[in-house]
Amino acid sequence: MKLDVLKTISNCRGHCLGALLLALAAMLAIAVALWQLTAASAGLRITETQVGGVPITLYRPAGDAPAPSVVIAHGFAGSRQLMQPYAITLARNGYLAVTFDFPGHGRNPAPFVASLMDQEARLRVLLDALEPAVNFALQQPGADGRLALLGHSMAGDVLARYSQMHPDLVEATVLLSPYLSEDAPTAQLRNLLLVYGELEPDMLHQQGFKTLAKTVEGGVESGTLYGDPADGNARRLMLAEGVEHIGVLYGRDGLAAALDWLNQTFERTGTGFLDARGPWLGLLYLGLLTLAWPLSRWLPRAATQPMGAGLGWRRLLPVALAPALLTPLILWKLPTDFLPILLGDYLALHFAVYGLITALGVWLTHDRSDQAVSGHGRFLWRGFAIATIGYLVYITLAFSLTTDRFVTTLLPGPERLPLVLAMMVGTLGYFVADEWLTRGAGAARGGYALTKALFLFSLLGAVALNLDELFFLIIIVPAILVFFLVYGVMSGWVYRRVQHPLVAAIGNGIAFACATAVTFPVVGG
Repeated sequence: MKLDVLKTISNCRGHCLGALLLALAAMLAIAVALWQLTAASAGLRITETQVGGVPITLYRPAGDAPAPSVVIAHGFAGSRQLMQPYAITLARNGYLAVTFDFPGHGRNPAPFVASLMDQEARLRVLLDALEPAVNFALQQPGADGRLALLGHSMAGDVLARYSQMHPDLVEATVLLSPYLSEDAPTAQLRNLLLVYGELEPDMLHQQGFKTLAKTVEGGVESGTLYGDPADGNARRLMLAEGVEHIGVLYGRDGLAAALDWLNQTFERTGTGFLDARGPWLGLLYLGLLTLAWPLSRWLPRAATQPMGAGLGWRRLLPVALAPALLTPLILWKLPTDFLPILLGDYLALHFAVYGLITALGVWLTHDRSDQAVSGHGRFLWRGFAIATIGYLVYITLAFSLTTDRFVTTLLPGPERLPLVLAMMVGTLGYFVADEWLTRGAGAARGGYALTKALFLFSLLGAVALNLDELFFLIIIVPAILVFFLVYGVMSGWVYRRVQHPLVAAIGNGIAFACATAVTFPVVGG
């Protein structure tokens, strides 16, 4: 008996020491990543303001020499923070860089358009926000009167039109993975650079080639310079290696091409600095994820034994497949404009219906004679409350704050809190049902990953059934995949410690509701 006790104590010490060392390594990685991310803007003077209700951030270079201004615009569901790599790169090379939030995006409380198909209204709203940002940039001390525009995705259309409207003002236009409507006026733009991610769909690449073919004789090849930047008639299309629609904002190829393009246009040299936050963001999130494991060991038990449906593969498969097949069909013809948030309302409804079907499947297949499933352990209220609050605090401090600072707007302001609550109806229902389905003694190994993959397939199926209205949901599928991976790993650690699936389900449901309610644009009534 004494030997068994000593062995238990020895094993506990070994595990505790391993957890402590891992926590220290994770905190070191976090510290290094934060230092590198902060150091990227060293020497810059960064100020935030509002002009005509439009939130604006100015990146001023260290010196006081006169410099061209570059106004930088984000894409659909983006924000000022998302464009930091280009703003910091250009400012570190001597440009006055200005970023801003379009209406309904980021911290801009003004509403966006209710339908992306309403091109006239969409362009009017976007132009109304672009104009004060341009005026602000040109009126800054040190601005030499020369101007370039740089934009991502949705911003491509509006920047092209603004450049066409002001040919004597805009000397260069850089469009990153742009969405360009058929009548986008690109032929007369001065010094047009198109940058696409190599991993984006070929139809987007072809749109770029067709755009350049309007002014370039013969075939158009990627990477080839047509015309002369000094004459203002330069054209170039390049494919940034190894990146997709969002990755193009971080890839070195796109940053280098944009900087070189503007340097040629304005006959400047600069420092050659390129923002390299991609790897440091990876290290930061890896450290935050790794730290979650030793911290999870401190959470109290929420149940005396593992709770959950505990379904094996034979019973899990039909329950997992049913919502994936039925949800897109059920929502195909139903109206989904019940929330003032573009596409987020559909996503909330998709989560809600998916969760309801999953819960129904769990109830129908629940074997009430199975002693391994829920209902036979004792629920510990105090431990459940402490564990849930602890998990929520960590994911908020660790992931939401850092993402809001270094990636994109993620923390909701007061005006978005009602939307967060509305989104939670759908996300909490889904995550509670899914966690209960895939957890418990005897649960199929790999079942948790399967249900997440099926959810993504169902979302793509919904897009295929209603491509015109839901097309932009394709853009966020990679973001949902990352969310599922990161929060899924943490929920597994939390469950193995607290033994109740609702702890992580509540945390993940709230986190996803916040992310959706903040990133998707708010629209008018």
